[in-house]
Amino acid sequence: MCEPCTAALPQLPEARCPICAQPTPLAEVCGHCIKHPPHFDATQAVWPYEFPLDQLIHSLKYARRLASADFFGTALAALRIDEMPQLIVPVPLAGARLVERGFNQAVEIARPLAHKLGVPLELDGILRVRDTTPQAALPWKERRGNIRHAFECRRDLSGLRIAVVDDVMTSGATLNEFARALKTHGAARVENLVLARALRQ
Repeated sequence: MCEPCTAALPQLPEARCPICAQPTPLAEVCGHCIKHPPHFDATQAVWPYEFPLDQLIHSLKYARRLASADFFGTALAALRIDEMPQLIVPVPLAGARLVERGFNQAVEIARPLAHKLGVPLELDGILRVRDTTPQAALPWKERRGNIRHAFECRRDLSGLRIAVVDDVMTSGATLNEFARALKTHGAARVENLVLARALRQ
């Protein structure tokens, strides 16, 4: 994508909750994260989840426009990360969806990110062990229960700072459950790096 088009993409408000990346007046922790602290420690997002980002991301996921992955990974690498991760972990897809799609968009985005940051990429040690109903098909209030115990970690993460990569953060239920699995196996810090954040209306 050319520089003028990239510059014309919608921008997130600068003042955002450091934990979930929802806008807050003074970049303070939002009320939801205070009342219901998530398992992850921070979230960085590049853009709001709205046109044309929704179409660009959909074209990668559903139209196999894999060339976009390098652009997206480069955008994530440009984020100001407070604590450099020691391991990058893309959110795994359910087995049936991976077979159907043929690739995991989070993995494809994470590859150029890991290369640019010089950080190892973990693709085998954390798995999605339950084929759940697609989160996008459910109301926000049902998403946490739907994704519960969907992930299994099979490696020791003791003391590691983990960057979790995904394309879109909506309710945050998937990322929260994924962070829970990582923390259970010793991760010291889990920071989400996502392309787009769905903003509360």
